[in-house]
Amino acid sequence: MAPAPIDESIVDTIQPQKDTLDLPEPARERLTKAGIDLSNGYPYRPAVPIYLQDVYKIRGEERPYQDAGARADKTKKHLLSAATKVTDLTAHIGTEIEGLQLKDLTPEQRDELALLIAERSVVFFRNQDLSPQQQKELGEWFGEVEVHPQTPQVPSVPGVTVIWPDLFAQGRETNFRKPGGASRWHTDLVHERQPAGITHLHNDTVPPVGGDTLWASGYAAYEKLSPEFRKFIDGKYAVYRSAHQYLDRENPTAGPKHIERIHPLVRVHPATGWKALWVNRAMTDRIVGLDKAESDLILNYLYDVYEKNVDIQVRFKWTPGTSALWDNRITIHNASWDYGGRYPRHGTRVTSLAEVPYFDANAPTRREALGLLDEDEKRALQAAKEA
Repeated sequence: MAPAPIDESIVDTIQPQKDTLDLPEPARERLTKAGIDLSNGYPYRPAVPIYLQDVYKIRGEERPYQDAGARADKTKKHLLSAATKVTDLTAHIGTEIEGLQLKDLTPEQRDELALLIAERSVVFFRNQDLSPQQQKELGEWFGEVEVHPQTPQVPSVPGVTVIWPDLFAQGRETNFRKPGGASRWHTDLVHERQPAGITHLHNDTVPPVGGDTLWASGYAAYEKLSPEFRKFIDGKYAVYRSAHQYLDRENPTAGPKHIERIHPLVRVHPATGWKALWVNRAMTDRIVGLDKAESDLILNYLYDVYEKNVDIQVRFKWTPGTSALWDNRITIHNASWDYGGRYPRHGTRVTSLAEVPYFDANAPTRREALGLLDEDEKRALQAAKEA
């Protein structure tokens, strides 16, 4: 069932101003074809909640969730046999599928796609004829579609977020030394009670050069750690915070505060059963139970493992009409702003919320589950288990 738009009558809000930017022509053509009414301006901006307490209530209760990938045929025969070509872009992360339209996938293919994303972290489809409504409908298959209380959305299609760097640049000065957009490693919506699962970004307008997006594998980042170090962080929790800030109604003069939630530092994906490191430099604040100096030291090391090992990353060059679907439970990502705003870029994003994050000490790593461990890894793992 589609989620209802946020009831703005129950929260104190700041009313938005209308935007005056010209929409890129490929985006306009796509939205017009989809029957989106642009006569009242674009995009739709929700009234922004003022207070922390209101935002905590938006999705404050635990909700049922079943992972689509967990119910899929493990061979993924319906999906892979229908494709004309399937290409793994790197050894650890990223797969491109050709010959399929996302809007036409059967229920079996949708489940198998969810499993493929859970295994390969991010999956790409070029040349997609996809409306925002169809994008949202696919997102609802993977989980409850998040309707963000702050970000601009496609008019009359709540939950389809507009990704338009020129729009964002209106509120933030950008230059070569201080890039715009999402030019830092992060994971979406970590502050939610049930954070993001699969995110689907469809870019209808892209620069001719630049604007690539990078993803890194949380499975592989965890596997880069020694077995003894894994034992130290296994079962520990961290505080994850929102990108946006709000006032505390009980103490508004104290200044803006982030939404904060506590989740495991290492989590297990329900479809694969594999452990993944789940931290990101932008939104992981501190490790519970450690002094700040200790927490900062460990987190900065973990960020570096994720960000500096190029063999566990994929860098993707967009073309118009391309969709990327990735799993936020097992990745971080970073958008390159190297085109410097000289060319238009526009897309729509749908994020499906997943389970309450959990840790299972008995879960394997990806390499362990797939039988990829070399002899040194096997010995180190066994020694850590016996210690």
